[in-house]
Amino acid sequence: MSEDAQACSLGVDSQYVTLAAEIFSLLADTTRIRIVLALRAGELSVNNLAEIIGKPPTAVSQHLAKLRWGRMVSTRQDGNRVFYRLTDEHARRLVAEAVFQAEHALEPESAHERAGVDDSPAQGGCPR
Repeated sequence: MSEDAQACSLGVDSQYVTLAAEIFSLLADTTRIRIVLALRAGELSVNNLAEIIGKPPTAVSQHLAKLRWGRMVSTRQDGNRVFYRLTDEHARRLVAEAVFQAEHALEPESAHERAGVDDSPAQGGCPR
């Protein structure tokens, strides 16, 4: 994509601004953030996700439905089991940046800065 095309989609009058706000709204929930963080390592079933984030499978399933509606997660069916994965790296990067921003807001020096590691999402984010 050319630099001019990127600048156009990031302008204040971009046609994507409203949809971007809806994406932030979808991510404005701690359970959904935890789901995205858990899915960084690869695809997981609802039961695996529920165990990892400590929520009932029915609640996790409802949150996954919303993330799927927002095209942040996609599915693969294996028999009667459904596995979820991040559709692309954008949701992972958005959540990672938000967590890093929260860390910087609360601590004078972030954990990755103390360790002397470039842990930014642009560089791949935290180890899994």
